[in-house]
Amino acid sequence: MFERFTSGARAAVVQAQEVARDLGDARITPAHLIVAVASVDDPAAAALAAHGAGRAALLDAFDGDGLDPAALAALGIDLDAVRRRADTVFGAGALDRADRARRGGGRRSPGHLPFTRDAKKTLEVALREAVRLGHRRIEAGHVLLAVVRLSDTDGHALLRRAGVDPAALAADVTARLGGAAAA
Repeated sequence: MFERFTSGARAAVVQAQEVARDLGDARITPAHLIVAVASVDDPAAAALAAHGAGRAALLDAFDGDGLDPAALAALGIDLDAVRRRADTVFGAGALDRADRARRGGGRRSPGHLPFTRDAKKTLEVALREAVRLGHRRIEAGHVLLAVVRLSDTDGHALLRRAGVDPAALAADVTARLGGAAAA
């Protein structure tokens, strides 16, 4: 399948591995793919930026600790207070260290990082999106469309946390891809 990827889409897949490593994750997820797409020189990255989700904004919205402040607040738990208390008792960044340990130890793995099932499915749906649009090559924009279609992944959740309207992003990306029918 990767032989059908454009250079921008290939660069995004390679960059996803670096994003996962930089975040201390042991596997590549759709969220890593989204940050990676925003990191490459590609019209899909421009679409993300136009929707307020450039690389920096996505990394800011990246769910590093898996804790939802709104959900915890509904239970009467103040996440900021918990974080301050953990820092006081266990040292600065205690929750972040615990999360890195949970996700893969925070060590940079020198080898290839595997894709999660959701990341693999995202790439498969990217192929389907290219076929649906009549394109012969898979572009980074097709990966974005796949993430929008797969609303139950961490990539879709990342777009939402970054303030992106997935439907508007999909329309923008589809329009940008429309002029790039593959040869």
